[in-house]
Amino acid sequence: MAFIVPALHRLSYHLQSAALGSVIGILRGVGPKRASDAGGWLMRRVGMKLSATRIADQNLQQALPGLAADARQQIIRDVWTNLGRNVTELPHLASFARSEVGPGWEIEGEEHIVALQAQGAQALFFSGHLGNWELILPIATSLGMPVAGFYRASSNLAVESATQKMRQKALGSSGTMFPKGPKGARQALTHLQNGGSLGFLVDQKMNDGLAIPFLGRDAMTAPAVAQLALRFNLPIIPVYIVRLGEGRFRMVCEAPLQAERTGDRHADIRSICVAMNETLERWVRERPGAWLWLHRRWPKEPLALPAV
Repeated sequence: MAFIVPALHRLSYHLQSAALGSVIGILRGVGPKRASDAGGWLMRRVGMKLSATRIADQNLQQALPGLAADARQQIIRDVWTNLGRNVTELPHLASFARSEVGPGWEIEGEEHIVALQAQGAQALFFSGHLGNWELILPIATSLGMPVAGFYRASSNLAVESATQKMRQKALGSSGTMFPKGPKGARQALTHLQNGGSLGFLVDQKMNDGLAIPFLGRDAMTAPAVAQLALRFNLPIIPVYIVRLGEGRFRMVCEAPLQAERTGDRHADIRSICVAMNETLERWVRERPGAWLWLHRRWPKEPLALPAV
């Protein structure tokens, strides 16, 4: 009888994989615009009824206290819509190419990438969960500057397998993603030592890190980008995705981050983290409906930890 449970797990995995494959096939068949619209409509309808909507409203009340209730609700609807679009655009991720109109992407600030390439230099890139952040690495690869990134594995093996296949197809043979955790960190370090570039999403909740202001409150902020920039003497490039429509995007690449490097390691790490959070805050304030307000970015109680 011991074989029954593993057999049921395998059967469940195969059934889920088949169901996911059918959904992915349908989304590909209807095209990127219709897929994006369908995902946005469905996630908005469902998401506004979930507990994460209350979390988002609380976050908005504290971060943007001047907003009226109806304005907060509109932002949250926009957040759910964008998230739904992102999910149903995944099957089309590999088909999004640089274009003047229609599904695909354009770029602002390409000169900063060109300057890096002219120097034969590597860099650290950072962004947040804005627009369709899944496009950052594929766009970088298309521009001839492959940037390795990180992913958080899903607890559902069928979802994880399908998602990684779609991501890897968009990245091509030169694209790399490392799993979050000690193993992925070691792989990323080796990647840097071999001259590669890395990208980070730095706006997620942490239980440790540094207490750095973000949208008016201290938020635990990962110091990894700052630590690696100082260790390898690398520039830090801010990038983010602006959604222009269904399946239509602009990647904005800004000038290298300006943060004082004095030689005092602790002070310099904090200075870089402050500059990154200020950049993220500017992006969020410009387009609040594009950022993922749905998670607990800030601790429930004021931080009592030392800043460094």
